[in-house]
Amino acid sequence: MKGKPTPASAATSGDAASDPDSTPQTDVIRRRVRLMIEITARAGEYRRGLVKAAGRLSPEEAVILADLERHGLQVPQMRDVLRGGHVLVDDPDLYEKWRTGKGSHPRLSSHHRDIDKKLYPDIGMRGHVVREKLHGRTVQGTWVQLEKTPAAFGGSKMPSLDDLRHLMDYLVYRFTGSNVGPWGLSRMTERRPMYLSPVVAMPTTLTPPVAASLTRALRRIEQSDDTTAVDQELAARFPPPDRPDLSGELGQALSSRGGRGLFGNSEVWVTQAPSRGAAEVLRERHESPAVDLWRKEGLS
Repeated sequence: MKGKPTPASAATSGDAASDPDSTPQTDVIRRRVRLMIEITARAGEYRRGLVKAAGRLSPEEAVILADLERHGLQVPQMRDVLRGGHVLVDDPDLYEKWRTGKGSHPRLSSHHRDIDKKLYPDIGMRGHVVREKLHGRTVQGTWVQLEKTPAAFGGSKMPSLDDLRHLMDYLVYRFTGSNVGPWGLSRMTERRPMYLSPVVAMPTTLTPPVAASLTRALRRIEQSDDTTAVDQELAARFPPPDRPDLSGELGQALSSRGGRGLFGNSEVWVTQAPSRGAAEVLRERHESPAVDLWRKEGLS
């Protein structure tokens, strides 16, 4: 059903004053997330009550959705998230951040079985919008998925009504191939996830023939740089550093996923001394003299 678009701010005018955990920063985050939900609810089809639930959005729920937006989530993609789309983010810090959130608790799930669940247990959290947020670790980062019905299988607990409803949601998934989220169905499953902030710069090895061919190409680039120098004598006095393995310089990484560049390991550096005279010259504004083209060309 289409959610009736009502202003989220009007529905939650007293939330900030009544919420003991409310701070100016959390209020800003909640208003922003509510606005995103309201915008996507105008065009998408959802189960009833989405905008009303957004009016009761908790700070913990808002932080999770805001973190996804910070990692590239767009308003149209919010639709799949609210419908239970499986989301991957190449940021392991999100796992720890959400794990310590208020209301978080260990949960059992069948997602990403290649991860040591004793070291990185899956974490659930309930809320008005997310219903049941479930997240865990991946090899590269964090995964998260919203579920319509919470479940607590395992241990000595007897199956509850929510467990039976969760089982029904699983049957829907098996028959339709879509995740059952709190506000609809999504084709973004674990096998076909939504990928945010992927790490595309992955280290890899080169085969010997490829490394040899790449080294020859880099040598030719250096030689062409020497022969095209403005001053041949100056270029001869300062030859490039002799490095036996030019291909080994590729892929060198700095912090924050920054690359060193093609010749990042070169034994070349630049020193700069402050020069007041040069700074004064650069600050001067030189205006070109005005030229009367009409008078110069005899057209006046």
